[in-house]
Amino acid sequence: MKRLQTWLILVVGLIVLSACGSSGDESSGAEAAEVSKDDADFVVGISQIEEHPSLDSATEGFKQALVDADLKVHFDFSSAQGDTNTNQLIAEKFVSNDVDLIFANSTPSAQGALNETEEIPIVFTSVTDPVGASLVESFENPGGNVTGTADMHPDTIKNTVELVQEMGYESLGLIYNASEQNSKTQIEMVNEEASAIGLETVEKTISASSEVKQAAESLVGDADSILIITDNTVVSALESVLQVGHSESIPVFVSEHDSVERGGLAAFGFDYYDIGYEAGEKAVQILKDGEDPGNIPATYPQNLILQVNEEAAEKMGVELSDELKEEAELVSGE
Repeated sequence: MKRLQTWLILVVGLIVLSACGSSGDESSGAEAAEVSKDDADFVVGISQIEEHPSLDSATEGFKQALVDADLKVHFDFSSAQGDTNTNQLIAEKFVSNDVDLIFANSTPSAQGALNETEEIPIVFTSVTDPVGASLVESFENPGGNVTGTADMHPDTIKNTVELVQEMGYESLGLIYNASEQNSKTQIEMVNEEASAIGLETVEKTISASSEVKQAAESLVGDADSILIITDNTVVSALESVLQVGHSESIPVFVSEHDSVERGGLAAFGFDYYDIGYEAGEKAVQILKDGEDPGNIPATYPQNLILQVNEEAAEKMGVELSDELKEEAELVSGE
């Protein structure tokens, strides 16, 4: 009876997932990636916690790497739309369907997949601290059935905090979802780096994207700058923070280039497409070459570049120095 109840819960959950989440076959932008399940040599389940430009770009890169390797792959894409329960149901679905590999695009996605299987290979990306999240034993020797690419370069936060101070700001507002392991790790790092140079931090926690704007508004008067880390819940509602930055003339620093293009002031970052592509190359090693994921080193993003959005600076009342303009890659938009 208990087993029947468990299966009924799973079936109902998957019905809800198909109705409320985003699930099904998604194009990678390359027609060659559109392979039916019957014609495919491999089925790859893609679990993504949210749909926003950074994660979407990583998924595109992952798919393209498999296409470039001439693998005939059917991609089964599901987004949890930020919901923890749906995230776990997606993992259960992929395990039940016995997919050949799971691509987990975020820390919760990877943790959910690992909770369900220690046999099906899992390749992650958009994970800040894979060791702290108990996904791998170490970058060099992941162990188990998991490997992937992190979305935090070791110097990103240090460089960002120093930039905030160099631009003359004295306090830094932080908004994050405390239930996300990657966010807690980053906040600890920000606080450590800020404390070392005498920069004050002010924290505001949220549990849903609908709370982000109110959190940003509550920082007005308490912080003269804001930093948005790679928190999926907050990044999905970035525009609401930017509205506050514009109306209150508060600079909004971000942590990846996609958010700069959306209107963030500046970020030391990288292209999420690239870390998705690198994760895809690891998937090729597993599917095509038969390598054990636990023996494939996890990696950090490469090519850390400072981007500054000139239009965003104007909207936030920030005057950019000539030195900063020379150092940064200047972009515009939003």
